[in-house]
Amino acid sequence: MLHGPAAMGEPWQPQPQQQRLPGPSNASVPSAGPSAAGWPGTAAPGGGGGGGGGGGVAVSPWDIALCATGTAVAGENALVLAVLFYTPSLRAPMFLLIGSLALADLLAGLGLVANFAVRYLLRPPSEAAELGAAGLLLAAFSASVCSLLAITVDRYLSLYNALTYHSERTLGFTCAMVLLMWLLCLGVGLLPLLGWNCLRDQSACSILRPVTKDNAAVLAVTFLLLFALMMQLYLQICKIAFRHAQQIAVQHQFIATAQATSTRKGLSTLSLILGTFALCWIPFAIYSLVADSSYPVVYTYSLALPATCNSLINPIIYAFRNPDIQKSLWLACCGCIPSTFSSRPRTSSDV
Repeated sequence: MLHGPAAMGEPWQPQPQQQRLPGPSNASVPSAGPSAAGWPGTAAPGGGGGGGGGGGVAVSPWDIALCATGTAVAGENALVLAVLFYTPSLRAPMFLLIGSLALADLLAGLGLVANFAVRYLLRPPSEAAELGAAGLLLAAFSASVCSLLAITVDRYLSLYNALTYHSERTLGFTCAMVLLMWLLCLGVGLLPLLGWNCLRDQSACSILRPVTKDNAAVLAVTFLLLFALMMQLYLQICKIAFRHAQQIAVQHQFIATAQATSTRKGLSTLSLILGTFALCWIPFAIYSLVADSSYPVVYTYSLALPATCNSLINPIIYAFRNPDIQKSLWLACCGCIPSTFSSRPRTSSDV
């Protein structure tokens, strides 16, 4: 390392400078922003990375992609919330859960944009802003996963207790459960600000900087357990839907092809829900268990980007495919409903 203005006047001053480049820093990360492999879009320690004096930090294409994804996520889910808010008929517990999911994904998109701003626009860098942006992402993505689990539980109960579901699952009860879930997720988001971070010990950082390696492992294991619970519930939903479809077919003497069409649609919906969720989140969760901050940051970005895209897909699966929301969108956009629009009521076979 160089010391002093002229290093005691020695003529060999340039040589230590050249030996510095292949030194012990993260040489495996080629121009991916700051050298610390952390939560994508989170500022690296030391106030602005390897820019030196007056120049700014070089903008990483990965961060641009994450910021653009966050902007699209925020806009798409804001549209869902606007439709739910301005349509009085969409006040059932199911739509409240869809609104909770849209709000969580909206905050996740804003968190990605805020992380980009903290990393590249905020000068001088602020430790509180970095922790706040990371906390917003933790709270938002936790609420998104919990909302997906709540929608799964709601679908299961609507089939398992079909006769008493509407009397037991009141709007007030659903509001109380959603509020409790959000308080829990907000508590998770506050953890980095309460000392659940590695800013004082960079060697303990995970790929989700500023979250520590141990704490990231806890989050990843919790996520995998929630996914296993969702998969088990959807398998039960599929079994109940098959049984209900058979009973309806027998009672109304439907043609076998009608029953096959209904159950086939349920299976395709089930595969879409579990497949997209698993493809987006499982690789990132497993990587969080085995990797740490010494791993090349490009791996973190390449796995985090699909995970964030799940918030872009959620409105398509849970909101825009819903006939009631589709009708509200048609009325809001063009003031009419197309003649080809299907108003067939949902049955127990529609998973």
